[in-house]
Amino acid sequence: MEKWFIRNKSADYKKIAAHFKISEFLAKLLVNRDINDYRLIDSFISSNLDKLHNPKTMKDLSKGANILKDKIINKNTIRIVGDYDVDGVISIYLLYTAIKQCGGDVDYVIPNRVDDGYGINNEIVRQAKEQGIDTIITCDNGIAAIEQVKLAKELGLTVIVTDHHDLPFIVDESGERVYLSLDADAVINPKQQDCSYAFERLCGAAVVFKLIQELYSLFNIPIEATYDLLEYTAIATICDVVDLVDENRIIVKKGLELINRSQNIGLKALIRETGIGNKEIGIYHIGFVIGPSINASGRLDSALKSLELLLCEDEELATILAKELRELNEERKQMTVEGVEKIINTIEHSDIKNDKVLVIYEPEVHESIAGIIAGRIKDRFNKPTIVLTNGKEGIKGSGRSIEGYNMFEELSECKDILLRFGGHPMAAGLSLEYENIHILREKLNYNIKLTDEDLIPRVYIDMHLPLEYINFKLIDELKLLEPFGKGNNKPIFGEKSLKINRGFRLGANRNVLKLILESKTKSVMESIYFGDIDSFEKLIITNYGANELEKIYRGIDNDINIDILYYPSINEYNGKTNIQITIQSYRIG
Repeated sequence: MEKWFIRNKSADYKKIAAHFKISEFLAKLLVNRDINDYRLIDSFISSNLDKLHNPKTMKDLSKGANILKDKIINKNTIRIVGDYDVDGVISIYLLYTAIKQCGGDVDYVIPNRVDDGYGINNEIVRQAKEQGIDTIITCDNGIAAIEQVKLAKELGLTVIVTDHHDLPFIVDESGERVYLSLDADAVINPKQQDCSYAFERLCGAAVVFKLIQELYSLFNIPIEATYDLLEYTAIATICDVVDLVDENRIIVKKGLELINRSQNIGLKALIRETGIGNKEIGIYHIGFVIGPSINASGRLDSALKSLELLLCEDEELATILAKELRELNEERKQMTVEGVEKIINTIEHSDIKNDKVLVIYEPEVHESIAGIIAGRIKDRFNKPTIVLTNGKEGIKGSGRSIEGYNMFEELSECKDILLRFGGHPMAAGLSLEYENIHILREKLNYNIKLTDEDLIPRVYIDMHLPLEYINFKLIDELKLLEPFGKGNNKPIFGEKSLKINRGFRLGANRNVLKLILESKTKSVMESIYFGDIDSFEKLIITNYGANELEKIYRGIDNDINIDILYYPSINEYNGKTNIQITIQSYRIG
């Protein structure tokens, strides 16, 4: 069951359309995505590199770049401390490549997901000191490393923190938040309260990219050299699922162009190995093929393997590494399926199913895929979900949330029983003692503000768009919104009371449903549905009877009415081109 809502955001669509020379239709779609500020609209429509923001306006960025410049010139040793996910690996790659380009003495470490956990730790700091490192620079982590940064400073190290995660805080006696500060030489994070940077929703690699822009300018390296790095920054931006608006949209649009003509030996090998070498690489291929393959090494092996692939200059070795990453990802997929099935069974056969926040302990789940499984469970039950399992030291887990539930803040209220935690409103990681699992479940579900209504999935429709309005010009206009992603979702249109003239089950596994639909104004349109066809048929039988279902497949006039949510596109097959709509959801009766 889901509830449909039409977005109804007020704005002067005519004025916007006239100013930017676009249609009111497109203006409404932009406003629906909260792209209503004229600067944002301009950046969205004309996603040119000259609309990237001035890196100097990010707090401590110039300071950090100047520290790096001095360290490079003086031949001081620099160590990058990154993270094991795609954003972390790409951040290290960018920073390592840039510092090398400037002549720096630099190396890197990536904490092991299982052995070390997330982010810089005391052991990494002590090893750096013992090995004669002068400067530590973090990327995609560090903003919450109060203790570790303090230790590094006590040992005489220079510390630069680059991060994009939410700032840690405590709640004082009056209930006010007090944000914790770091004792680092420079803290570069656009989410800092006193940072005047125009856009804070960057991923870790994009923060690093901004730092590199300033670093290159200090070394008189042309700005165009930084643009070549957008190929990698785009991968991290897509995989870290940040909003694809403002700078992120510019980064991804330019980055996809570069990825499709990439000269990186390792990336090309991975594209070939994953079977997408003959395709136009887009958001889907990065988010669901390339990204998971890079992530897989950090989950089941070592993230150093993915970094080695990106740095690889030998085609034979690159092919071997790419194959290993693909195989690790295949293993990860199977482990995920098994974990999801086991946890669904646990929920459905226990009182956990009655909770509004699902906290599930499953010791056999590999801790590296707890987040993926939590996301699948969240999607299945539309409830905030935390999956806990056995870690090397205590219980570790990951959470995924739904609209209206800030998981990071809710976990902050439980920090007295947690060993460590961090993350975003929609995702978090944590560790705790075994005896506190039940207490965590109780605390998160006690006095929870989520109502039963909040747990019903909501689908937001951009507008009612009758079939007769769909034409090739409209579809071309929709392409101006691409690439789609978080913050710029693919538009959803609705149409009501359609007749089904005929239905076909297609594909080798008969898992694709094609329907010929007709509106009240006699407009006829082909549609395609990739969802659960068996459930569709059961609903028809329940509401209308088996005879009416049979009429659909025989192309006989029937009594069925269907409301649909859809997206229009152009279908090309056997040299023929026609308009086709993809059904995303439906209502019968």
